[in-house]
Amino acid sequence: MSGHSKWATIKHRKGAADKARGKLFAKLIRQVEVAAREGGGDLEANATLRTMYQKARDNSVPLDTIERAIKRGTGELEGVSYEQVTYEGYAPGGVAMFVDVLTDNRNRTGSEIRSLFTRAGGSLAEPGAVAWQFERKGVVVVPAVVPEPDGSAAEGTVPDEDELILVALDAGAEDVEREGDTWRVTAAAGDTMAVREAITAAGIAVTSADLTYAPQNLIELTSASEAKQVMAVLDALDDHDDVQGVYANFDISDSLLEAIAG
Repeated sequence: MSGHSKWATIKHRKGAADKARGKLFAKLIRQVEVAAREGGGDLEANATLRTMYQKARDNSVPLDTIERAIKRGTGELEGVSYEQVTYEGYAPGGVAMFVDVLTDNRNRTGSEIRSLFTRAGGSLAEPGAVAWQFERKGVVVVPAVVPEPDGSAAEGTVPDEDELILVALDAGAEDVEREGDTWRVTAAAGDTMAVREAITAAGIAVTSADLTYAPQNLIELTSASEAKQVMAVLDALDDHDDVQGVYANFDISDSLLEAIAG
């Protein structure tokens, strides 16, 4: 798992996600709205919308709120028009960062993203400078151990490795990898929901399904000071209201990550 994914997992475990629930809801609703605008409001015909819809449901966004977002996206209800923009840059150590944004004001957001990179010790790059290092993928997260009573996994069993691999690969998944207390199932972006549905149909619990930009090659971080600088850039960008996701091509050992997180 790349370093940015590990960092997101640690922050969630420490409760940061709960503290930012209002901001998370706003980002998820915006993603649903844009997906509906770009591909229509039919969940069966719009794979991206199906993924964003389920992601919102996984995070307890109310159904009527999601449905209103779809209607705003299709023009049935009046709403703000958001534009999808990506920004590329570098954190200390040459770590490449790809930033996915939905904004109603490109000039304002562009200026703010540049400022965030600079203040956190990174630098904004020209379009295309790092995008080639990332590939659009779908990720389905499955618990590898029995969840806590208040865990977010859907109902179902916790599978063994052979069971999950058989079901996932038959459904079109590309890879199944163990990451601590979870399995990470990777698929082509358009196959994400089909893989998720096959897993749940087999009676296996699913924690989440999402679209991501996966780095093709990773830079190993071994210095605590450099790792902290990279995390500072990552956190600053991720905290921006218009930023939907930050993706980076670094890796870091679990022990070093836990040390700097503490």
